Amino acid sequence: MDPLVLGALVAFFTIFVLFSGVSVALGLLIVSAGFLIVFDGMRSLELMPEILFGKLDNFALLSIPMFIIMGASIASTRAGADLYEALERWLTRVPGGLVVSNLGACALFSAMSGSSPATCAAIGKMGIPEMRKRGYPDAVAAGSIAAGGTLGILIPPSVTMIVYGIATETSIGRLFLAGVFPGLLLVGLFMAWSLYSTWRSGDATVLSSGSYTWREKFEILPRVLPFLGIIFGVLYAMYGGIATPSETAAVGALMCLLIAMIIYKLWNPRDLWVVLRDSTKESVMILFIIAAAGVFSYMLSSLFITQAIAEWIGTLDVNRWVLMGAINVFLLIAGFFLPPVAVILMAAPILLPIITTAGFDPIWFAVVLTINMEIGLISPPVGLNLYVINGIAPDISLKTILKGSLPFVACMIIAIILLCLFPGIATWLPDAVMGATK
Repeated sequence: MDPLVLGALVAFFTIFVLFSGVSVALGLLIVSAGFLIVFDGMRSLELMPEILFGKLDNFALLSIPMFIIMGASIASTRAGADLYEALERWLTRVPGGLVVSNLGACALFSAMSGSSPATCAAIGKMGIPEMRKRGYPDAVAAGSIAAGGTLGILIPPSVTMIVYGIATETSIGRLFLAGVFPGLLLVGLFMAWSLYSTWRSGDATVLSSGSYTWREKFEILPRVLPFLGIIFGVLYAMYGGIATPSETAAVGALMCLLIAMIIYKLWNPRDLWVVLRDSTKESVMILFIIAAAGVFSYMLSSLFITQAIAEWIGTLDVNRWVLMGAINVFLLIAGFFLPPVAVILMAAPILLPIITTAGFDPIWFAVVLTINMEIGLISPPVGLNLYVINGIAPDISLKTILKGSLPFVACMIIAIILLCLFPGIATWLPDAVMGATK
């Protein structure tokens, strides 16, 4: 059978199996095993266990559970509430300062936790009721938090970037640095839209939350600065050549647990058990998807599907930006239905040779891909962050939350366009810190 036709069959059955309700990892294994048996015989199954476990034989994977523990320990405390309150006290005199505080808190908490749902939950519990009480439209209050939560998969340290680095054998350190300026760009675009939206609605006059003394402003900082210090310490150790990403993640996880215990009195063994239990569950889920995606990639390569697609794309007489536009549409649609980790592990091995052949930087492409995945987090039908916000504020309808998040989708699309026009936004910092790649 022609490999391209076979690839279309694989795509159809993969979508069918995943939509049947089977977990992503199990679905990938079912599809892989089925096509290998039909087109390569039963003997091909002998290699599946070796490939499955061999994919996990990677030292860099140790950083995933460590960063997850780091985020879980922070999410289990009042760190999000304190971060929100600190920014509110310092930005209270800024017009529309409360929405700026919320987006700033989302950005910082995302950097600390690396989790979009955790960011929405931690900041949203405090921020949404406060914004509604002070006159912000429900759509702005809910949409800004939903969008701000997506920053968790872009701003370093990001588990999504780690997964991309492993899937494409790309430097994780470079990927982390590549996410810094695009993350700040998105924060700036989000803030600009939120301030414009509140000004346009005529509610800016009721947004001030009062004034705070200098003492009140400074007394909250000791509860926030240690966590921020850990983030900068982890990044300094990584890029200062002191330790590897896995080692810095382990130290960061330990330090976050200790600070949570010391500052927030997280001494109860039951609370600590919840942190470790939830971290283990999420880590196992991600690692199982990584292992299953390895088998899926082997199946695609063994049946010459990956090679045929790359060769077919190479023969197309189209402008490379038209090609990139088509890839972005594909990623957007995939992100609407699948979690970011699954999309990256399934698509990156296929797309990497295509984008490198077309002359695109894989580090730059990682940022574009991640922003596409962010759009999926606040877009139906899955839109995980939309449901998290609805759980926090059930009296705000999903329709209103979606309406409030759509302008932020437009901000993300603008960010992708700016990255296409000025790729240095993503590539300058990695090249400046770690040297230009050949």
